[in-house]
Amino acid sequence: MIRVAIAGAAGRMGRSLVEAVSRSNAAIQLTVATVLADDPCHNVDCGLIAMGTSNGVVTVGDLASQVDEFDVLIDFTEPASTISHLEVCRKYRKAMVIGTTGMSESEQQQLKSAENGIPIVFAPNMSVGVNLCFDLLEQAARVMGDEVDIEITEAHHRYKKDAPSGTALKMGEVVAESLGRDLKEVAVYGREGIGDERKRTAIGFSTIRAGDIVGDHTVTFASLGERVEITHRASSRMTFANGAVRAALWVAGKPAAVYSMREVLGLD
Repeated sequence: MIRVAIAGAAGRMGRSLVEAVSRSNAAIQLTVATVLADDPCHNVDCGLIAMGTSNGVVTVGDLASQVDEFDVLIDFTEPASTISHLEVCRKYRKAMVIGTTGMSESEQQQLKSAENGIPIVFAPNMSVGVNLCFDLLEQAARVMGDEVDIEITEAHHRYKKDAPSGTALKMGEVVAESLGRDLKEVAVYGREGIGDERKRTAIGFSTIRAGDIVGDHTVTFASLGERVEITHRASSRMTFANGAVRAALWVAGKPAAVYSMREVLGLD
């Protein structure tokens, strides 16, 4: 039985994670749920928060005090919190599943430097469908090559803070690598006013933040006369939560390294 801790258990994604673990038929058990110490949901049964049904796991404000109670931490919080949790897990040799987005290059480097200490699954999107899309994007980029203009459009709920989304950036990286480009050099983030004609090598990003959109991503490959669009739409956060459960089951007991969701799914 894999014992799981969930960080930010009272948040939108945290509640979905609590439900996914609690309802899973696999050999996995929720044993720890954390919230901020000043959160109104502190010291409350996380099952009541997420599902309206008690699961006996009361939220705590200090992950370090619970290190004997879990094997894998699932963290979809914010960069600063994730880095703090990373240090705890490194110290006590606990595996992690990280879905936090918006990390700076420095924070991502801190995460990668932990690979010699603990096993980590780090992915901007843990849905099975999105990770299949990554393979489709590689194929489309190779086949259509430099003869098309490439644009990435993403939409999320009004509360999402980082833009473009981690998934959109990963899609851009996949496409750029397939074409031998450096995304840092060719990415264009939004357009305004009168500018120069679009460069063929550019990869454009457009962002929408509105309402309660869970997550939509479209990559357009457009030439003169036709276009191919690869789209993924998430209608429920449970698709990400169920992927995280799958990752937690997979990463437990693995050698220390930073793994991708594609490895979890057997796509790499």
